[in-house]
Amino acid sequence: MGAVGIVAVSHSLRLAEAAQELAAQMVPGAAVPIALAAGAGTDADGSPILGTDATRVAEAIDELAGTCDGVLVLMDLGSAVMSAEFALELRASDVPVRLASAPFVEGLLAAAVTAAQGASLDEVAAEANGALVAKSAQLEDEQQTPAAAPTPAAPRADGEVVRTVVVRNPAGVHARPAALIGQAAQGAPLRLRLLPAGEPVPAASMMRLLAFGARRGDEVELEGERGAVERVAALFDDGFGEMDGAPSTPAVPSVPEAPSAPATAAAQSPAAVLDPGATLHGLGVSPGVAVAPVAQLGEAIAEPAATDGVPEDRREAEAARLAPAAAEVVAALRADAARSEGETAQILEATALLAADPEFAAAASARVRAEGVSAARAVWDEAEEQARLLRDLGGRTAERVADVRSVRDRLVARLTGADVPGIPDRAEPFVLVARDLAPAETAALGRSRCVALVTEEGGPTSHTAILARALGIPAVVGATGATSIPAETVVLVDGEGGIVQLDPPERQRATASEEPPAFDGRGELADGTPVALRANVGGAADARAAAAAHAQGIGLFRTEFCFLDRAAEPTVPEQVAAYRGVLAPFAGRTVVVRTLDAGSDKPLPFATAADEENPALGVRGLRVAVAHPALLSHQLTAIADAAAQEGAEVEVMAPMVATVDEARDFVAACRAAGIARAGIMIETPAAALLSAEMLAVVDFVSLGTNDLTQYTMAADRLSAPLGALNDPWQPAVLRLIGTVGAAGRARGKPVGVCGEAGGDPAIAPVLVGLGVTSLSMTARSLARVAARLRTVTAEECRRAAEAALGASTAVEARAAAAAALG
Repeated sequence: MGAVGIVAVSHSLRLAEAAQELAAQMVPGAAVPIALAAGAGTDADGSPILGTDATRVAEAIDELAGTCDGVLVLMDLGSAVMSAEFALELRASDVPVRLASAPFVEGLLAAAVTAAQGASLDEVAAEANGALVAKSAQLEDEQQTPAAAPTPAAPRADGEVVRTVVVRNPAGVHARPAALIGQAAQGAPLRLRLLPAGEPVPAASMMRLLAFGARRGDEVELEGERGAVERVAALFDDGFGEMDGAPSTPAVPSVPEAPSAPATAAAQSPAAVLDPGATLHGLGVSPGVAVAPVAQLGEAIAEPAATDGVPEDRREAEAARLAPAAAEVVAALRADAARSEGETAQILEATALLAADPEFAAAASARVRAEGVSAARAVWDEAEEQARLLRDLGGRTAERVADVRSVRDRLVARLTGADVPGIPDRAEPFVLVARDLAPAETAALGRSRCVALVTEEGGPTSHTAILARALGIPAVVGATGATSIPAETVVLVDGEGGIVQLDPPERQRATASEEPPAFDGRGELADGTPVALRANVGGAADARAAAAAHAQGIGLFRTEFCFLDRAAEPTVPEQVAAYRGVLAPFAGRTVVVRTLDAGSDKPLPFATAADEENPALGVRGLRVAVAHPALLSHQLTAIADAAAQEGAEVEVMAPMVATVDEARDFVAACRAAGIARAGIMIETPAAALLSAEMLAVVDFVSLGTNDLTQYTMAADRLSAPLGALNDPWQPAVLRLIGTVGAAGRARGKPVGVCGEAGGDPAIAPVLVGLGVTSLSMTARSLARVAARLRTVTAEECRRAAEAALGASTAVEARAAAAAALG
């Protein structure tokens, strides 16, 4: 294998060829692989057409993959960036790829020179991104900085510089960015200040950075040694590598933790014994189903006594115990990180930085000297103070409390000689139940026989959730009462539905443990009644996975990936290129496209207001298109163009429709764009109650059961404490679905389900009995749903639906349906 190859993406082939020639002259005799992905071909006269093509970029990356250890992609402007991002989904190789924000010509020259020296991909990218430094220095007096750009580093008399940057990544400065900032500073004195009036925070203090509170769009002042400032500024400018969403978690509102007492041994002990057969509800954060006996996390570290005073003449020696204890904890965490990969390694490294935080150690040492408490007690008190600060910030930052307490417990254990709570060492499979887990504990799950995870605390963006998903372990968080489940109780954990069932019947145990046969592409009931089973996708990679799983089409194509993390609306050609990647694997088959569902948890700087008091009930979905009609017009044009080029049978639907007028206007817009079949999402109770009138003007409807349930029950679907309300078995929800199904039968028009209920084998027969004609789900759920439907007839589905509709509670509805299906 060679070193680093370079892909040059430009609208102009001539420009790319000229830049390549310049680069070749800069490294005479050195063979630096450079592939061009430039221009959009030629017209009838043979003249070059300006443009970029994601397919060409993907092919160029794959061309270099066989001979290079890494590939750097340089882009000129505009849609070239979109093409390069989209190419990452289209490529067939897995060679490491970096997209550089460097200037095209200068960046290519710098990258070629650096690659010729055998440098790594990171080093080549860094040189490319810094390619304008020499020119900027030469023209410093004349340089004009655009108003919207980050300010350059301003020199000070003491040799330090000051620079203002903008937080660009969606999640702001959370744990991973904080860790990157600390690493980039490399020990140099560097301070960050949240403008306009924040207090300076040292880059070396991981805990202070976690409580920094910088969110997307905030301005941050960097002050310190020039090299450190420039390295950290580059992280901010790059969005900490999270602008494509890959290293981070879905941008959903997190569930704030309730203030909790210190995690003493007593706090972990069960408060009450749950009845056999009870069902707990939480937030499903990692999909899958598992059945196994419960094992509890090891006994928590006991809170050190506050009364054991240290004589004044021994306080300095007691304080000196902190540094070596912290060093041992850091070494152990980094050893675990070295044995791990991906996000697991990153999170463990971030936890190690918490343990190495010099400000935390200094504050704990000061407590020993001033208060005369033991080193262990000082660590405990300082950690609780930091945890309180994080809790007060709320949201995603509050979920880092578990990380701080993990470091606290490890330090206290080292100082007192106690054992650190850990994952049970068992030979048989088990379900781990805990109040919450720290990153190091969750990472150890991968080396254990744990088959599922249940916690009482935590949220969808907690490290517990992130690592459980990375390990492929079904997980439910926020399940109140979970620590009261007696050890060895057999439980069924549904990581998609957020359900923990104690002592499930033997039939359910067997069903959950069985691996169903692979889906063969035929969705049908036992009597041959067809039920189309389709996939929910959010990009080209999802579409390819769905096609490989034999999905009978796409029931929900989420188009938001084209629009998120952009400062301006993507152009029609950019959208066409993106949509073609999704439609291509389903040529000739049905693809249901949802138009832009912006607003609420998916804000767009060019379309949605940043100051809505209640965005979930505000301008979102189709309401955004009403406020910005060009957005919808451009998107419909792009969808029609992409469908024509790929030969897919496209059906287009609008989200968040509440009135018949909205539905009628949307259908007219689709017809004007040349789209033959237009429908709407049924997500509001209003749309469900008006379904007969809606179906008089649209060609089909699709039930978004997630939003329909939360709006019907007035319960945030991302709130773990409200998990029992956010259950599609709630009778009110089932009756609304039944209303829509009856309207569909009367009109002879399709009724689909594309919410999470569509992928639940237990409720699927009931949905069919209520009049649903197609179910859409994640590709991994197809086999289980197909297997379940092939065991029931249409008449049995109707009987189960009627039984569920007659129930007065969700528990009764589930039981009635199960009894009707035998």
